Amino acid sequence: MQNILIIGAGKGGYALLKLIEEADYLQVKAVVDIDENALGMQYAKKQHIPTYTDWKHLLKSDIQIIIDVTGRKEVFLELLSNRPATAVIIPGEIANLIVTLLEEKNKFIQVLDNKNTTQELIFNSVEEGMIGIDENGIVNFFNKSASKMTQVTIEDAIGEHIYNVIAQSELPRVFEAGQTELNKELILESGTKIVTSRYPMINEEGQKIGAFAVFKDITEVVQLAEEITNLTEIQTMLEAIIQSSDDAISVVDEEGKGILINPAYSRITGLKEEEVIGKPATADISDGESIHLKVLQTRKPIRGVNIRVGKEKKDVIVNVAPILVNDRLKGSVGVIHDMTEMRSLMKELDQARTLIRNLEFSFSFEDIVGKSETIQFAINQAKLAASVPVTVLLRGEVGSGKELFAHAIHSASNRKFKQFIRVNCSSQEEHLLERELFGYEDGEVSYPGLFDEANMGTIFLDEVGELTIRTQAKLLRVLRENAIVRVGGTTPVPVDVRLIAASYFNLEKLMREGAFREDFYFQLSRMPIHVPALRERKQDLPDIANHLLVKLNKEFGRNIEGFTKSAMESLLLYDWPGNLRELENVISRAMIFLEAQDRIIEEHHLPKSILSISDEVQEEVQLGTLAEQMDVMEKKVLLNALRVCEGNKSQTAKKLNISLRTLYYKLEKYNLD
Repeated sequence: MQNILIIGAGKGGYALLKLIEEADYLQVKAVVDIDENALGMQYAKKQHIPTYTDWKHLLKSDIQIIIDVTGRKEVFLELLSNRPATAVIIPGEIANLIVTLLEEKNKFIQVLDNKNTTQELIFNSVEEGMIGIDENGIVNFFNKSASKMTQVTIEDAIGEHIYNVIAQSELPRVFEAGQTELNKELILESGTKIVTSRYPMINEEGQKIGAFAVFKDITEVVQLAEEITNLTEIQTMLEAIIQSSDDAISVVDEEGKGILINPAYSRITGLKEEEVIGKPATADISDGESIHLKVLQTRKPIRGVNIRVGKEKKDVIVNVAPILVNDRLKGSVGVIHDMTEMRSLMKELDQARTLIRNLEFSFSFEDIVGKSETIQFAINQAKLAASVPVTVLLRGEVGSGKELFAHAIHSASNRKFKQFIRVNCSSQEEHLLERELFGYEDGEVSYPGLFDEANMGTIFLDEVGELTIRTQAKLLRVLRENAIVRVGGTTPVPVDVRLIAASYFNLEKLMREGAFREDFYFQLSRMPIHVPALRERKQDLPDIANHLLVKLNKEFGRNIEGFTKSAMESLLLYDWPGNLRELENVISRAMIFLEAQDRIIEEHHLPKSILSISDEVQEEVQLGTLAEQMDVMEKKVLLNALRVCEGNKSQTAKKLNISLRTLYYKLEKYNLD
């Protein structure tokens, strides 16, 4: 151990003191400076090294090295004449040079450490395994990926012979041969299948100093290849199924051009592949319009359409559905049934069509838009009704959204996976409605009705106020006994059906007039819910309009972004006697007449009938075409008649002296049904 005396504790002495502390074979015996507050003096005191202001009494035989960093020549000469014979004096210039060299050395060491750390991070971050050996086959490099694949820790691998780590390794052979080997397959003892590349390591003098291997786990790649093979087999099998199907199948791409037909299609239409593949979807139509093009436009399936196809103009029934991959339209597939083969299956087809139609329409409470107190109160009541098996009576004006509430209640109930069937109580005669609801018996044959079809599900009776007293009595029995009696039969048939009714009528007035059974009314109205008219919650109109805009954009294939301020003000000023249906009709009509480049609905796009909010606008309406003015007037007459007859469509038709069928046509025309 060499004892050192440092004379001068300024910046140079301080730096020298810190460097000497890092050496195990050097020891600072004392630090001297005339300034006790010098940087080196303060540091020495913290390290419990003796400090002095005079050095003369410290020149003893136990001091081997004296370092003068005062920078004063007279101090150095005095030290030189008084030093012990065994001591070496190092002047300040040399001391500073030593400090500089030591600092540069530390910097280089730090740089090398940083480079090594960076290299280790890189090598340990890559997915490929890496392993290296020296000329004796000893492992000197082993990264984390190699450890993961071989299931050998880095600590257990480094310093071991390669055969102790990977018994079947070829690295020693590659070292001896001095030749590179690329993409060789190998199965490790861990069971991992790898592909490896091996390289000899040769220095600048051409000497072999080791070998290195890079390898990658290909287990997942092999599995993926097997899956691709399976998919190919599945595709081949599907093509074989399509080709062997007795049903004619045609497929078009997103542009409506044919890409696939099967032999059954050629048999029915008489068209060969070269007449269809790559041709427009209308190539096979002889009478009617292409259902493929309709489906591509709406992105919705269309079923049970009668058209004529092929050279012989055969009558067929077509079912077409869109092909959606990750919600992207890729084309459509159509199945064609020859009508000559379908006559015996018409009844089953009608039932299937009814089932599909009911399954397609599914709405939830999220589809009911509005934040006003009136609509939120109705929604909260409906949510409560959905949680308990109680009969619900929905009250509200025509077009206010009663059917939407019925759908939402069903979707939120424990019956949501079963049927939801809507029945328009005003659209059929009494005996036909009862046969449809309860089924009928003809001799020994029994035909089921809608209650059978909706078992464990929900039936929505729309416009229940138009039911006859007799039908009311039969429905009351169903509610009380959970059983039906078929028309023409006598035996009760158990059913489990949730009943939701809706009416625009004043049912209390009908009870007083004897047109509605009191017991049936109280059985229905266990949970009455009032669905507010649009004019009662106009603050919701902007949100509703934008919600409808999203829906209609999808239907029409448009990208309309919103409304101008003046257009929205016009919508808010209108009273909306037709409620939500009328609003949807107005927006859809406006969108139809927009130019392809238009993105905003402006006030002049709206129908003139809703702009009559002042005398000035009234005068502008009078300048419209005769047909437009007559439509406005006819709509007002219909609405007025419906109000007078309290929504009773039969009475409305009689009052207007038109047939019930004509009334329904006109209500549908103006979106008032």
